[in-house]
Amino acid sequence: MEVREPAIEYSGRKYSIEEYLEMENASTEKHEYYQGEIFAMSGGKMPHNTVCENLFFQLKLKLKGNPCKPHTSETRIYIEKNTLFTYPDISVICGEPVSLNDDSLNFLNPTVIFEVLSPSTRDYDRAEKFKLYRDIPTLKEYILVEPETIFIEAFRINSNGFWELKEYSQIEETLQLQSLQISLELMEIYEGAKFIG
Repeated sequence: MEVREPAIEYSGRKYSIEEYLEMENASTEKHEYYQGEIFAMSGGKMPHNTVCENLFFQLKLKLKGNPCKPHTSETRIYIEKNTLFTYPDISVICGEPVSLNDDSLNFLNPTVIFEVLSPSTRDYDRAEKFKLYRDIPTLKEYILVEPETIFIEAFRINSNGFWELKEYSQIEETLQLQSLQISLELMEIYEGAKFIG
């Protein structure tokens, strides 16, 4: 998903979490919430959607029978520590899903988050949003995927509690998802992308 500037219809004042949730539940469009501000989100372009669909399909396939389940951008994640409500492109929740006040709407415990980048969100996803995501106690891996060129950044938390980066830029490579104990071939992730023929 792409995030635009603060939504015009909601600008000019701060909103409580309760107000945001009430408006979001009644809305046909998705919005991010952070510290009282509401941000409109727009859909991705075809390369973005192709990569998202490939990732979800492969995760669903590889995690069949596993307690870890992938979720699309229809799933809202809430970070209690910093108030961010957002819709990652793909989130993987392991074990029993935990949600805000058991509402089954605002999930608190993703293990892996994938963001497929776009020009308007690339810098935000790499810097500020990653900083916000690091406040999720259960998060073990954060994966950034470029949809129009072969490039994946995989951030993983190590045994000392520090985040490490591994980059993938060759179509023959395999993305290792250590927390899920599975791997995804880049050829599968980028299947159907025009630039790989």
